[in-house]
Amino acid sequence: MRLSKRGEYGLRAMILLASAPAKSPMMQIKGIAETEHIPIKFLEQIMLSLKNAGLLHSKKGIGGGYYLAKPAQEITLGKIVRILDGPLAPIGCVSQMAYEPCNCPDEATCQLRAVMGNVRNAISDILDHTSLADVANPATPALRQELRQNLGDQLG
Repeated sequence: MRLSKRGEYGLRAMILLASAPAKSPMMQIKGIAETEHIPIKFLEQIMLSLKNAGLLHSKKGIGGGYYLAKPAQEITLGKIVRILDGPLAPIGCVSQMAYEPCNCPDEATCQLRAVMGNVRNAISDILDHTSLADVANPATPALRQELRQNLGDQLG
């Protein structure tokens, strides 16, 4: 699995929103784009997808912006990546969301399928058990280091 720019930018924007103080959780899209160095037009499309999926709310007008629709601990990185990039599976025949038959002679005994299933499970396990709150506010330096190792330096 390779995270697209859409997925990366979406994760960065959501982590920033999760980091916002509780008394002022709303952020304007321009501020998010500037802080995270994301092209604003691209970010608008990403935020709309996340809003349509029920992860964000928005308020128009002066003082408006985007804010999380659920508590940060209830939103996993896996959910965000699936919304923005689709299934986590590296090949279609191991996807749990978008299964596609492969053209190997016997799918049941395919060794590549078995390995790619393990890859999918490892990716899913990390992303589905890591919430925005875990990444936005890691409790300890040890947890921060573990997240960097598991998710890559681009998120931390």
